[in-house]
Formats: sequence, structure tokens, C-alpha cells
Amino acid sequence: MIVLGVILLAIGLVAGVSFLWTVGIVLALIGVTLLIMGSLGHEVAGRRHYW
Repeated sequence: MIVLGVILLAIGLVAGVSFLWTVGIVLALIGVTLLIMGSLGHEVAGRRHYW
């Protein structure tokens, strides 16, 4: 999810599409949040680890 967010950020920046920029930021933030929660030991969506 983090990689997809970064790709959308790059495409949105190059193409000048603000919608892709916004979606990219949201996906990257959600991915980082899930990664941090998983690495701290919290179950994320029923999984012990989130990759």
C-alpha cells in the first residue's frame, strides 16, 4: 500500500492531477500506519504481522 501510494504521488506530480496526489497521500499514510501498528505487535485485520 505504501508503494502504491508513492507511485500515485509521483504520477500525480508529473501529470499535474491533484486527485492522484490526494489518493497517493492517503494510501501512503494508511500503509505507514498499518506498518507501525503491525511492528508494535498489534493485530491488524486479524494478522499478527502486516507486510
